[in-house]
Amino acid sequence: MNFCSTCGHSLTTRIPDGDNRPRYCCDHCGAIHYQNPKLVVGTVPVWDSKVLLCRRAIEPQRGYWTLPAGFLENDETAPNGAIRETTEEAGARIELGPLFTMLDVLHVHQVHVFYRAQLIDTRFEPGIESLDVQLFEQSDIPWPELAFRTVSETLHHFFEDRSRGKFELHVGAISWTPRPGYPAEAATAGPSSP
Repeated sequence: MNFCSTCGHSLTTRIPDGDNRPRYCCDHCGAIHYQNPKLVVGTVPVWDSKVLLCRRAIEPQRGYWTLPAGFLENDETAPNGAIRETTEEAGARIELGPLFTMLDVLHVHQVHVFYRAQLIDTRFEPGIESLDVQLFEQSDIPWPELAFRTVSETLHHFFEDRSRGKFELHVGAISWTPRPGYPAEAATAGPSSP
């Protein structure tokens, strides 16, 4: 950030009085520009023993598989955002279940939240951000072709919990490790453009 969105003057980076970390500060009008993590919301949509995945039509990770997810919008609750993203990316109708994973993705300043969900029917189709949408049995999940670590971790937790017959809330943090051929600049992006 170079210029103040309030007055247009140049910004400096410093720790404001009473704060404990560097912020973008405008010495002209006094505005402090806080930057906080973005929330990504999504679902683990299930039909019988299968999970619904979307093949991404956008960067980063175009062509890789993901759970339906994207950035939460202003004036939207996290559950409503998860339902919206599932509809937009997979054309799927769901009954939203409980919060399942909450994963901090520190290197891109995001928090990814996934809810368990039950598909209402098997009528679904790719949205504008998806090339394909398919149901997968656990044994058929394209693990090497999953777009994001948060998706991989969420699916591992889902199948582990399902096998022991008890679902829990999983909270954690993800550190970024590039896969071969993964462009470095993609590390700064998240799931839905993200």
